[in-house]
Amino acid sequence: MKEAARTTVLSSRWMNLWKHTTSSLDFRADNALARIRENYDLCSEERRKYEEWVDRVIRSHKSVTLKEFSVCFDLGLSSQESITRWIEFAFTRHVQKLDLDFSVKVKNKTSPRTHYTLPEEFLTRRTSGGNSCIDFKSLKELSLKCVNLTGQAIEFFLHNCPFLEKLVVHYTNKISNLEVCGPSLVLKHLELMHCNYLESVKVSAPNLISLIGPNIDVLLLENVPMLKEVYINCMHYNDSVEKLLPTYSCCISQLEILTLQLNSHRKLGLGMHLTKVVLPTFPELTKLKKLVVSHWTDHDQSLMGLTPLIRASPNLQEFILELWMDDPSRSHRKVKNTTSQLPHHHLKVFKFCGYYGRSSDVELVRYILKNSVVLEKIIIDPFEPILRDFELCGEDLERIQIARGFAKQQLEARVPQRVELVIL
Repeated sequence: MKEAARTTVLSSRWMNLWKHTTSSLDFRADNALARIRENYDLCSEERRKYEEWVDRVIRSHKSVTLKEFSVCFDLGLSSQESITRWIEFAFTRHVQKLDLDFSVKVKNKTSPRTHYTLPEEFLTRRTSGGNSCIDFKSLKELSLKCVNLTGQAIEFFLHNCPFLEKLVVHYTNKISNLEVCGPSLVLKHLELMHCNYLESVKVSAPNLISLIGPNIDVLLLENVPMLKEVYINCMHYNDSVEKLLPTYSCCISQLEILTLQLNSHRKLGLGMHLTKVVLPTFPELTKLKKLVVSHWTDHDQSLMGLTPLIRASPNLQEFILELWMDDPSRSHRKVKNTTSQLPHHHLKVFKFCGYYGRSSDVELVRYILKNSVVLEKIIIDPFEPILRDFELCGEDLERIQIARGFAKQQLEARVPQRVELVIL
C-alpha cells in the first residue's frame, strides 16, 4: 500500500479485486513526513490526512486474512482511539506480522508523552470471553516502537501467540521487569531497545537465535542453546564490557555474530581523555564469523585496542567498524606500524564507517591489510553513522568529501591488487 494510493484513481474492477485479495497493508508516508520536517505547522493537517487515509483503506478492505499490517507515522495523543481501532482490525483479520512504529517523531522523538498507550482492556477482554473475533494466535512477528505497554502485556503476547517468532520493543516506559520464558516458546528473535525503566530481564527460550538487549542491571540467560547473535550495548558511562561480559558467559562461545556498542567518549578528569580503546580479555570466540563494533570516540584515539578481540576470533570473516564522533579532528602524530604475531586466516571483508583520515584510522586499516591473509575487500565509508538520522547540511557534505579525499590519498597506493578497495 503506497502513499500515492491516497490520490490514485483505480478502475472499479481492479478496486474490487484489491479489496478481497490484498494481504499486506503497509501505511508508510515518507512524503508527508518530509513536508512536516520542512514546516512543522503542517503536522496537525498531515496527521488528519494520514488517519483518514488509513480509515478509508481498512473500511474498504474485505479480505478475511492479513499477512502484514504496518503503521509508521508521527502521531500524537489525539490519535489514540484510531490506533486502537486499527490494531483491532488487524487482529480480526488474523494478522501474522504487526508493525507499529511511532518513533518517527519529527520533534520530541522519545518523549513518553507522545507514545501510544496500548489499553489494558484490549488484552483482558479477549481472555475474559469478550470479543471472540480478535485472534492473537496467527501472530508471528510483533514490532512496537514508541508504544507504552507493561511487562505483563508483553508476556501476554508471548504466551497467547503460539507462533510468535520475532518480538521488537523500542521506546517504552512502563516495563520494569520482564520474563521471556517458556519451554514451548518458538521465539527466535528478541529486540529490546531504549526501555528506560527496565531493570531486569530473564530469558529462557530454547529456540532463540538473536538477542538485541538493552542497558539493564540484571540480564539472566538460561536455556538458550540456539543463540547465535548478540548485541551488547556499553554506551552509557557507567557500563563497561567487563561488567556486561559475564552475563553472556553461557553463550559467548557459540556466537556467530556479535555487535558491541562502546563508548570511549569520556573524560578522565582535568580535561584529559582516553587515548585508546581498552577492552577486557575475551574468551576465544571460535564460531564468530561477523563482528560489528559501534564506537563513540573523541579526538585521535587509537583503535588498536580492538585488535585483540579480532585475534580472539580465529574464524572471523567480516569485521565492521562504525565510528561516532562529536567533533572529529586530525592530529599530526606519526602513523604507527603494527604487525600481529597471529595473522587472521579467514577475514575476507573489512568495512570502516566514519573514516575521517585520522592517524588512528590509517593505523587500523594498515593493520588489517598486513595481517589478513585472505582479505578480499575493504570498504571505506566516510559517512558517519551519527548523521544517518539527519538531513546533511553543506558543512557535513564538505567534511565527508574531505574525508573521502584523505582515504584515497592514504590508502589507494597501499592496498594490494588482490584486495578490492571501495571508497563510498
